[in-house]
Amino acid sequence: MVFSSTVFIFLYLPFVLGIYFLLDKKLRNLFLLIASLFFYAWGEGILVLLMMSSIGVNYIAGLLIDISNKKLKTRRSNAFLIIGVTLNLMVLVYYKYIHFIFENLQFLELKLNFDTSNVTLPIGISFFTFQSISYLIDVHRGSVEGQRSIINLGMYIALFPQLIAGPIVRYIDISKEIESRKVTSSLFKSGISRFLIGFAKKVIIANNVGFIADKIFGVPVGDLSTSMTWIGAICYSLQIYYDFSGYSDMAIGLGKMFGFNFKENFEHPYISKSIKEFWRRWHISLSSWFRDYLYIPLGGNKKGKYRTYVNLFIVFLLTGLWHGASWNFIIWGLFHGFFLILERIEPFTLSSKFNILKRIYLLLVVIIGWVIFRAEDLGYAVDYIFRMFAFKDGVYTYPYLFLNTYVLTIILLGILFATPLRALLVEKLKIILPNKFGALAIERGVYIMLFLFALMELAQTTYNPFIYFRF
Repeated sequence: MVFSSTVFIFLYLPFVLGIYFLLDKKLRNLFLLIASLFFYAWGEGILVLLMMSSIGVNYIAGLLIDISNKKLKTRRSNAFLIIGVTLNLMVLVYYKYIHFIFENLQFLELKLNFDTSNVTLPIGISFFTFQSISYLIDVHRGSVEGQRSIINLGMYIALFPQLIAGPIVRYIDISKEIESRKVTSSLFKSGISRFLIGFAKKVIIANNVGFIADKIFGVPVGDLSTSMTWIGAICYSLQIYYDFSGYSDMAIGLGKMFGFNFKENFEHPYISKSIKEFWRRWHISLSSWFRDYLYIPLGGNKKGKYRTYVNLFIVFLLTGLWHGASWNFIIWGLFHGFFLILERIEPFTLSSKFNILKRIYLLLVVIIGWVIFRAEDLGYAVDYIFRMFAFKDGVYTYPYLFLNTYVLTIILLGILFATPLRALLVEKLKIILPNKFGALAIERGVYIMLFLFALMELAQTTYNPFIYFRF
């Protein structure tokens, strides 16, 4: 079940919200846990048992760590943390990387008698695994107490708004809201507005540009002209941004409807002037997770420049691997890591006078990186990138049929709204209409029109993927 489906919007969500607000506050967490497990089972079936097992293991591990901390049993607390984190990572490695591991072992002609054909990737396993690990580490650090209620912890791990595609919500950030929260009318309304923004981003922009990107990346590189390769790369860059940021907006909006305040996950990353800034704006929950739970514990930038380079290398190697079991993802992560290291070298630092050049540099690096990320294999990615700069013509290809005025308009809107244009328009509207109710009425009217338009888009197409579901 996806957020941008009619089943979710018109059946599941109204039903869950209706029951939620009818229940006594003491029963709401239990209901959200049951509703979230049902939501996960809808698409994953029997694998919901894996989710339930994860809840049980992390509940016990968190309690043991907390009890050991309070008894000042540091070694015991360390041991329980290691066991808990190891169990989480073992499950992640088995379900997400076992095929990749065996493929590479076979390439090295190392044969193991183990059948992996029945191992399927559970949706969102990377997200809920990282949430569980952050919970255990924060309990170990004493930042939060271990959760005594398995219902509350289970609700945190399985909470459906961010369960299958993030953002990664840390227990420490919503621990108070898990115990006690209040849904005000203003919070609920802002949640609806945020959901509608994300829904429109996903259906109107991501789906349309994604359809073009899929067609272009499905054509042999030799048949593509240089201009067509750039159209494909730009369309995919827009698709992955509006797909994932749209999902994050919907998740944040849903969270508000139930009284949770999830942190922002995107802040217009394509207006960045460096890769470092890009990662402060792109998938913030993941980059901050790696910063706080890996980069800083490794020493960060406090142990000399060469150790810093090594730490960045490790972090972005794992960042790539987190996204998927493929050499493409690993190379993509290292590609970003290389430019992060390069930006730390003094001779390559550009003056603030060259902001336009910085933005062009950032976009070139990111778009080329997305080609590596999107391509089916490294060979196709390399050929595609060379074709982007070869200035060659190609044969007539199928994607040309879809580059009509409507799609080109969507691409233009996607580029414009990847900047803070929406916030600027809202501010201008408030200046033009000092009466806040008039400005608010227009803003909400726009959201409703976008929602209706997005529904019409859904009604006439079956193309509605979510890229980050596979991560």
